[in-house]
This record gives sequence, C-alpha cells and structure tokens, in this order.
Amino acid sequence: MKIAIYPGTFDPITNGHIDVLKKASKLFDKIILAVSDITGKKTIFTLEERTELCRKSLSEFPQIEVIKFSGLAADLAIEVNACTMIRGLRAVSDFEYELSLDLMNKKLQPCINTIFFVPDNQYLYLSSTMIKQVVELGGDIKDLIPPCVEEALKKKYTT
Repeated sequence: MKIAIYPGTFDPITNGHIDVLKKASKLFDKIILAVSDITGKKTIFTLEERTELCRKSLSEFPQIEVIKFSGLAADLAIEVNACTMIRGLRAVSDFEYELSLDLMNKKLQPCINTIFFVPDNQYLYLSSTMIKQVVELGGDIKDLIPPCVEEALKKKYTT
C-alpha cells in the first residue's frame, strides 16, 4: 500500500489544500493529513478545532485519514509507514521555502521523498492567512473554503 503524508497547520483548511489532496489521491492508496500542534504561527483555531474542520471537510474521501501530531513531520512519516510527503506549491516563493523543508526532511529521514502539487489556477493565490483576513473584514469567500470552515470562521470573528 502506498501511503503519503500531508503535514501542515491547516488554519484553516482551504479548497486549495483539498485540490492538492484530490490530485494526490490519484497516486496513493492512503493519505494521512497531519495537523501540526506546533506551527510557528499564531493560529485562530485550536489544534482540536483545526483537526475537526479537516475531518469534516474531507469526509467524502475515505482514503484520507486526518490526524493531529506533535514533533517532526519526517518522524511521523516513518511512524505511519508513509513513503512520500505531499506539499502544495503556489508560487516561486513557495518553492524556496518548500525546497528547504524537503532538504531538511531528507537529512532527518533519507527514505522520505516529497512530491509537490500545484493547485488549480483558481486556488493559486489562496492562503489560509488571506482567507482569515477576508473573513475578518466581511468579505465573501464561500467558493474558496468548505462550508463548515466558513461557518467556523464567521463564528470566530463575530464572537
């Protein structure tokens, strides 16, 4: 069985993330979306909330398992028998950052390979940070995130 891991913050998950997962699901028997507790970013959703939003957003994909994790993604990949790490690329600036992650992961776990997926054009500019800013300012983003995420974001910014 070919298993891949897609680690990240997912604060929140977007349709761009889901597009990457749809593409990757054509190559792998199982994908583990791993929600990180240590992000280096200020998150608006707790680890539990981010994990649950990912589960709800991906409920129609039986080959995708959502878990939360702590520690190094490279170590988690070995723990869950994943041969590949999935990453999304939107722009050249993403490539530089993602390449440095890949090189560090290779140093930590040489057997793990990374495959980069480019989301569809409609999601190339999309980031979780941008989504949060637009919602906070009252903008309409319903075509860019799953309905459960839109509802959760609106609750966060109206309470």
